[in-house]
Amino acid sequence: EMQLVESGGGMVQPGESLRLVCATSGFRFDQSAMNWVRQAPGKGLEWVAGINAAGVPYHADSVRGRVTISRDNFKKTLYLQLTHLKPEDTAMYYCAKDFDITTMRGIRGPGTQVTVSS
Repeated sequence: EMQLVESGGGMVQPGESLRLVCATSGFRFDQSAMNWVRQAPGKGLEWVAGINAAGVPYHADSVRGRVTISRDNFKKTLYLQLTHLKPEDTAMYYCAKDFDITTMRGIRGPGTQVTVSS
C-alpha cells in the first residue's frame, strides 16, 4: 500500500524556518518525481516545489530563494526546507506523487500544518 506521511509543521514567527518531512512507502520512491503543494485557508492548491527522480529541483516563483526541496532515496524520504517564513506561507503542506501541475491532481498525504504568525 502506497503511503505518504508528512511531518515537521508547526507555528512559527515571521522570519523563522521549518523543515518538512515526507516519509514514503509502498512504491519505487527512487524512480518517482515528487512534489510539495500547499493550500492556504480558503484558497486552492498551490504547487510549491518539485524534484525529479534524478534529483533536479524546481521551485515556484513565489517561494524561490526561500524554499529548498530535496530527497533521500535510501530513506525514501522527501524534504522541504522553509526559510524566512512569511504569514502568507501559512497553509497545509502536502507531499504529492504523480502530481499534474495543470490539473493540480495527484496522490497526496494527509498534510502538515504550517502557521506563520507574530
